[in-house]
Amino acid sequence: MIPSVIQELGPWNWWILALILMGLEIVVPGTFFLWFGISAFVIGTISLAVGADSTFWVWQTQVIGFVVLSLVSALAGRRFLNQFGLNQSDNPTLNERGAQMVGRTGVVSQSIEGGMGRARIGETTWRVSGPDLPAGTEVRVVDQQSGLLIVEEERQSQ
Repeated sequence: MIPSVIQELGPWNWWILALILMGLEIVVPGTFFLWFGISAFVIGTISLAVGADSTFWVWQTQVIGFVVLSLVSALAGRRFLNQFGLNQSDNPTLNERGAQMVGRTGVVSQSIEGGMGRARIGETTWRVSGPDLPAGTEVRVVDQQSGLLIVEEERQSQ
């Protein structure tokens, strides 16, 4: 049954596949399925133009063309997005809580001794590294490394 439906639809199979892939692009974040959808649309258009009676443009040739065109379009699309900066996030530190803390100030909650201690920054207590400081000292986060915040004493302007 399925082979007969595919045979009857002919070149329209590729356009249906293109619509499905474009629909997946809407549901799945990123631009991964877009290039495959464009490739399916192009193969469908070529199939429609060549016709079903072609001895060269059989389904095996179409599949090989789709695979090659998908790889080429994915690589070209990635290069295009990188070149024009369209793949940059509005919030690059969204999933990096430590990186979000850089520049913020907090208070040492457990004195920093031997370069290690704890500080309350925002509503969370963080492991911190920095110069030896007593509890209650105000600090500024200058860097982060794997969830460990690097701090220095906050200088009060007078």
